[in-house]
Amino acid sequence: MAQIRQAACPLNCWDSCGFNVTVQNDRVTKVEGDPSHPITQGKICGRGRMLETRTNSSQRLLYPLKKINGKFEQISWGQALNEIAAKLKEIKEMYGSTAVLHSHDYANNGLLKNLDQRFFNCYGGVTELYGSLCWGAGIEAQKWDFGDAYSHVPDDLYNSKNIIIWGRNVARTNMHFYEKLLEAKKRGAKLVVIDPIFNATAKIADDYISIKPGMDGLLAAGIIKELLRLGLEDRSFIEQFTAGFDDVEQLLNSSSIEKISEMTEVPCEVITKLARVYADKPTSTFMGLGLQRYKNGGNTIRFIDALVATSGNIGIAGGGANYANLQVGQSFVFEELTLSNRKQNQRQFSIMKQAEEILTAKDPEIQMIVVTCGNPLTQVPDTQVVEEAFSSVATLVVVDQFMTDTAQLADYVLPTTTAFEEEDIYYSSMYHHYVNYGPKLVPAPGEAKPDLWIWTELAKRLGFGEDFDFTREQFLKMGLQSLEKKGVTLDTLMEKHTLELPVTSIPWQDLEFKTPSGKFEFTARLGHGRLTLAVPEESKWANPQLAEKYPYSLLTIHPMRSNHSQNYHLFTVTPKVKVEVAKNIADEMNLQKDDFVRVWNDRGEVKGYISILATAHPNTINIDEGIWKQFGGSVNNLTSSSESDNGLGSTLYDCLVKIEKIN
Repeated sequence: MAQIRQAACPLNCWDSCGFNVTVQNDRVTKVEGDPSHPITQGKICGRGRMLETRTNSSQRLLYPLKKINGKFEQISWGQALNEIAAKLKEIKEMYGSTAVLHSHDYANNGLLKNLDQRFFNCYGGVTELYGSLCWGAGIEAQKWDFGDAYSHVPDDLYNSKNIIIWGRNVARTNMHFYEKLLEAKKRGAKLVVIDPIFNATAKIADDYISIKPGMDGLLAAGIIKELLRLGLEDRSFIEQFTAGFDDVEQLLNSSSIEKISEMTEVPCEVITKLARVYADKPTSTFMGLGLQRYKNGGNTIRFIDALVATSGNIGIAGGGANYANLQVGQSFVFEELTLSNRKQNQRQFSIMKQAEEILTAKDPEIQMIVVTCGNPLTQVPDTQVVEEAFSSVATLVVVDQFMTDTAQLADYVLPTTTAFEEEDIYYSSMYHHYVNYGPKLVPAPGEAKPDLWIWTELAKRLGFGEDFDFTREQFLKMGLQSLEKKGVTLDTLMEKHTLELPVTSIPWQDLEFKTPSGKFEFTARLGHGRLTLAVPEESKWANPQLAEKYPYSLLTIHPMRSNHSQNYHLFTVTPKVKVEVAKNIADEMNLQKDDFVRVWNDRGEVKGYISILATAHPNTINIDEGIWKQFGGSVNNLTSSSESDNGLGSTLYDCLVKIEKIN
């Protein structure tokens, strides 16, 4: 008999939805939205619905695999764990524990996915990754400005007179925020979208502003310059609650509004209009993640923060520089879960440059890589170097549900469970502040095991099994313990399935910031760099010779029905690489829909089929990220592994290319 069970979406996504999952005969048969969820209210996206297909797929990995003479052969769990544990022990004794690299990303947003860190810390400490392919530059930037990265709660949007959506297509990536935008417009708010691509969110805007990719910080600088010229800045806020504004004024005097207009390719009159919008408070700003994926990415977010501060839209209802909301994740006790104090040794590689660092590592060289919650061969920039690096180590272990591009290179592939086959709790630090409970709904197929079981079994073999001698329930309570006195207990969460976390609804309302000065810092302290009129590394303003050779800006936005690379192999129709080009490129090169083309630069090439963007900024191309090698290959064959200006973000969008039609 079919049962409908409340559950939660595990995807690392803005929305973090509540589910109603139909289960019949120990099988998930349907995934729907949970109407009782306070934010998602019964609506879910195609990526969430795909979790049913993902769970039931005949392509699931069911048994441990070992590569023998270049081919995978099924082995027992006992053999796999014994051999991996023996290699870990030998590596630690001969080279030290940092000869092991742990490559972890965020394919699953469950709280207990952090227990892989517990394992490697108890092992002695390994080479870890720092930074983020996704949002790292912007997080660091807001920490310099505010002391942390906080956003207003979703319903505060209804207090906004004007709403700026900057480099963020919420219709594709944050559907419940899109619903709130529609409601806010009904209530009289004006919506402005700033983006190189006229996307589905732009279609509902009162004003759409097309901008040259990577020039967003420069546009923010121009708007500040106009605020000052018109006398519309919030001088009281600036003088009482900020530090370093003199530096900003001096910097802005070094350029003209005409020059900023030329570089951003935004007309002067539009910049002036935006200054008036920001002065017409309360104006809220919602930043996407793509606009900080450039060499100048941290500076970009800092200049938008500076604009919000200069206009006095900080700490007020309906305002805010909304990028991330780390106070959500700060509700949980990660130290108890990860046991970072158990590290005896530590080494860090940049997540962006992990491939180069693997190839050049000394004292010790990397002997083993363990991949969890990720598919670096598809998702990490500069694919050819990544493939060389991951193929170069003595042992590669991949924990996954499917034979991904990364798993194809592995020596051992360990099959793990889906979210419906294990218990966990889920939350998002990007949009709303509710935590969701996800119960175990069905048994795992074959011999697939939860990754916690894998760490526990390896820990036993390596002599620290007592550190994993806890049930899943005990581990969940461990992570929630700081919330118990605030009424968020595991028992209550299991009963209600969704609970509100105690966050500040309007950040910085007390006008006390977590910076060294206690003020909003236009000029960051502690030796951090000052704001500059920075441009992308690959642009005609920074590298005219490269721009002449490769004249087109490449964006690599998120796909519609796959969270990064997770679902391409599950599509009903075999996917293919779609190369979306601005109309001026199509006209100049006589390209028609479905023409087969080659896109290339000095790092590599991708081949795919033309789609024409009717309204996109001139000289702009988009290829969705995440596509597997078997379907045409990752767009990261083209992207750079360079780091953002503050060292913690990727430069995936800082990419110039050329295109040609081929037979």
